[in-house]
Amino acid sequence: MHGKVIFYEDRNFQGRSYECMSDCGDFSSYMSRCHSCKVESGCWMMYDRPNYMGNQYFFRRGDYADYMSMFGMNDCIRSCRMIPMHRGSYRMRIYERENFMGQMHEMMDDCDNIMDRYRMSHCQSCHVMDGHWLMYEQPQYRGRMWYFRPGEYRSFSNMGGMRFMSMRRIMDSWY
Repeated sequence: MHGKVIFYEDRNFQGRSYECMSDCGDFSSYMSRCHSCKVESGCWMMYDRPNYMGNQYFFRRGDYADYMSMFGMNDCIRSCRMIPMHRGSYRMRIYERENFMGQMHEMMDDCDNIMDRYRMSHCQSCHVMDGHWLMYEQPQYRGRMWYFRPGEYRSFSNMGGMRFMSMRRIMDSWY
């Protein structure tokens, strides 16, 4: 699966454009600002700082004529990362404390509220075994989000104090 997104300097797909088909750590050499985009294929994480830093936003196929007001963003997109399509099972272990300590729950599907489902007030580390996931700071998939690909995440303290309360799988049907 190849991804493609076209970024535009101004709202409503106006001004200079930049076509992107893979990860891009810094748009500044291509355009000074970005206020709209068209995602022609793939799923993407967009970042409001260079080098995949800052707040994260999930984009899938569609036209985003004024994404800043749509997502309540203060800064425009500065970098992007394509999310590879995953076919197969999804599996993640979430832990109450850092370094995979405390209460542990294995997840294979979406969870709109870890407090309601697992009686967990904190999730401070996780191990993603299969699939790609989005985790949200509030229940019901609301608030700031963070993208997790397979790997071990021993501590969320370096993520700007994020506390994750809901999580969902990035499904192949979204592509």
